Amino acid sequence: MTQMHEDELELDEALVRRLLAEQFPEWAGLAPRRIEPSGTVNAIFRLGDELSVRLPRRRGPTEPGSVELDWLPKLASLLPLEIPVPVAQGRPSDSYPWFWEVHTWLEGETAPVEALDAIQAARDLADLVAALQRVDPAGAPPGRGVPLAERAEGMAWWFDRFEGDPRARTEWERIVATAPPWEGPSVWHHGDLDCRNWLVRDRRISGVIDWGSMGVGDPACDVMVAWKLHSAAARDAFREALPIDDATWKRARGWTVSQAVAALAYYTPENNPSLYHEAETWLALALSDDG
Repeated sequence: MTQMHEDELELDEALVRRLLAEQFPEWAGLAPRRIEPSGTVNAIFRLGDELSVRLPRRRGPTEPGSVELDWLPKLASLLPLEIPVPVAQGRPSDSYPWFWEVHTWLEGETAPVEALDAIQAARDLADLVAALQRVDPAGAPPGRGVPLAERAEGMAWWFDRFEGDPRARTEWERIVATAPPWEGPSVWHHGDLDCRNWLVRDRRISGVIDWGSMGVGDPACDVMVAWKLHSAAARDAFREALPIDDATWKRARGWTVSQAVAALAYYTPENNPSLYHEAETWLALALSDDG
């Protein structure tokens, strides 16, 4: 198995069995099965019919608790798509150095955008984003949706390593300089609505996983999913289904450019081919826009 990160751990079914035997013997008789394609942050193992085990691949948490443990049970009944619910948290041990989690299992498969009805996917995702924005933000943690200007220093490092279309840097810098900041109240967002985090049944998005970047802030970091639908028609269907002010739309395009560049500067066609080629598509679509 090709490693995505130089410092990631080797995670396999034998490790999961050992951790369960040590910490959750009630589940030790369930055979774990690693799920592919693997996530960039966590390795996921299906555990029996109803559970999953999630182990951070690198730089996992060293303190108990997590935003997902605290908030996913509260959000589950408020959203139009299924989401996993944490049921237990494992602790560091001699076998594994970080905290890890057991979640409910959601039926569905990950699938490329091209395997879905992209217009329907756009509408379903717009419904999810709208539902998140209706959730009371009181007491919620800050999420990925920070001002673009706060990303500028880090993005300069990625652009120095990016070997693709030079228009990307010019457009990113223009958007950072001219896009009005978010002036509304902080709203809930998922923060990482790539197709790798959609679950699909019957060519329709049925669930969304990987909520580690969720929290409240600028909604533009979720709106960027419009460009991750891989076509101008689907992008426009998303905007039609979720009325968005021009400034947020512009910031969302900036998010798309920046995230695509970071992915293309970090991953390769060998260690993460699906994400690498997706990012190429996001960037091309974002750079074709005039806004």
